Amino acid sequence: MTSFFNRDFVSKNQQIFLPFIEEKAIELVIKREDEIHPFVSGNKFRKLKYNLKEANKQQKKTLLTFGGAYSNHIVATAVAANLNGFKSIGVIRGEELANNLENTLKNNFTLKEAHKNGMTFEFITREQYRKKTTQDYTNKLKEKFGDFYMVPEGGTNEFAIKGCQEILTKEDVKFDYICCAVGTGGTISGLINATKNYQTVIGFPALKGDFLNAEIRQFTNKKNWSLQTDYHFGGYAKYNEDFIGFVNSFKDETGILLDPIYTGKMLFGILDLIKKDYFKKESKILAIHTGGIQGIKGFNQKLEKKNQQIIKCL
Repeated sequence: MTSFFNRDFVSKNQQIFLPFIEEKAIELVIKREDEIHPFVSGNKFRKLKYNLKEANKQQKKTLLTFGGAYSNHIVATAVAANLNGFKSIGVIRGEELANNLENTLKNNFTLKEAHKNGMTFEFITREQYRKKTTQDYTNKLKEKFGDFYMVPEGGTNEFAIKGCQEILTKEDVKFDYICCAVGTGGTISGLINATKNYQTVIGFPALKGDFLNAEIRQFTNKKNWSLQTDYHFGGYAKYNEDFIGFVNSFKDETGILLDPIYTGKMLFGILDLIKKDYFKKESKILAIHTGGIQGIKGFNQKLEKKNQQIIKCL
């Protein structure tokens, strides 16, 4: 294992100063997990850290994982594998992407970066993708690619939870609320396990549906958490022009770039709840920036095709 994954990263906490927050006597701080690495940042680093150590322990030479064409997890796994001497395989949803791979890579920054880091792609139909976790499909993958260490879609498993528990440090015990975006439930589960009993964890799901409660309960027995389900903007990767405007305004006002899939929606929700007096005066809130910045290029491509406002990256 390289020194990159053997390091214990401690991300800086950056306080947010906006007039209405100060009027409410609220302290809002963002933990800058996005600064760990350009591609293996935030919760992706945390989730992969112990998975790669386990793969190394099992003497595996190849990592295999799953994701969509714009998945931060896919590119993070490819880069992490390359940094640590593993081969990598990405099982990608959307068999049409294989029809002209050169063109796909030209127009998809995520897959291009993963490919540059040595990832082999297996493009499959959406119907096949729904069956990706079955033993029958796993056997087919082993017949084709040989032995590998499988990392789940999104990276969430017991090793990911262990890594995400390291996000919080002893300096963070002062916060009343810990907030994070929720995809597969791994990051929030690790955070819940690492909190003190007097702290409350609030998750902001990027997807519609109530299934996440059950997913999170698989990994934690604590009760000091809840989900705010009103800020997904219609579902995964959905948005409206007001939301894009918010991401750009937040960057102008604070200098912090938010990804539009996860962290942007979480911050929109937190600030809206502050305005609505959800938090009592003098509450201390820590929001986790889980990275994902690399995905903005692909997101902006979609916005440009629709002649819509793009996210300002600089």
